[in-house]
Amino acid sequence: MTTPDRRPRVGAMSRTNVTSTSLAATVVLVHGALTDASVWHDVARRLQAAGHPVHAPALPMRSLDQDAAYLAGFLSHLSGPVVLAGHSWAGSVISHPDIAEVGNVAALVYVAAFQPDTAESAGELNNLFPGSGLTPENLAVVPNALAGNDLTLLPERFAEVYAADLDPADAMVLAFSQRPIDPAALAQTFTGLPTWRSIPSFAVVSTNDRSLPPAVLLHMAERAGSHIVEVASSHAVPLAQPGAVADLIQEAARAAVTSDAALSS
Repeated sequence: MTTPDRRPRVGAMSRTNVTSTSLAATVVLVHGALTDASVWHDVARRLQAAGHPVHAPALPMRSLDQDAAYLAGFLSHLSGPVVLAGHSWAGSVISHPDIAEVGNVAALVYVAAFQPDTAESAGELNNLFPGSGLTPENLAVVPNALAGNDLTLLPERFAEVYAADLDPADAMVLAFSQRPIDPAALAQTFTGLPTWRSIPSFAVVSTNDRSLPPAVLLHMAERAGSHIVEVASSHAVPLAQPGAVADLIQEAARAAVTSDAALSS
């Protein structure tokens, strides 16, 4: 892992005014496409050992608005401050304006994740620079019983594109237990301002990523003014480098609690 990027944040950032009587922020870990909440297990263990309440909800992944509404409803039952971390597709979801409306999210952590702006889709961002292996010849799209479609990576391509630095046996298990996304979601956008324009953000850039190109990750994180940490990892960074991911989430949590205490005093 390289030295954390200490560059000044881009643009003025304000944060939601949330209060808490706890010294440890609640952490919500949101999985991306092709995996489920189990991708966070090693990260969650570290955060729980550090005293953080941890939640890892499962997204429907049928549409961007539906995922955002589902996550906002989940967050509405939690007390702040909340540190909200999203991997991959979940970056689009935690960027949705509906999330800021809940009012208890104090920090965002993008883990090899999309950081779209208004009217930007995940699909167009992924193609902003070359290097993604999420290409038609590596993907399968099949209709489902809900009148939609399911997109997955071909199992024989999963390790190379998504999890090249995992044990091959572990990558194979992931390949055959993928949680599909409706490909239509990847072309969907939101109106209104993204959450990262009003909530402090942190970003893990996976420098060996063959799903979401590192150049795209860096472009989005720099544009958002995120605190950036680069990690030598595949796209499966929560599994490949759980310590680095947990460390950044804890850094975000400390900043959120410190800021919350200052606002409450």
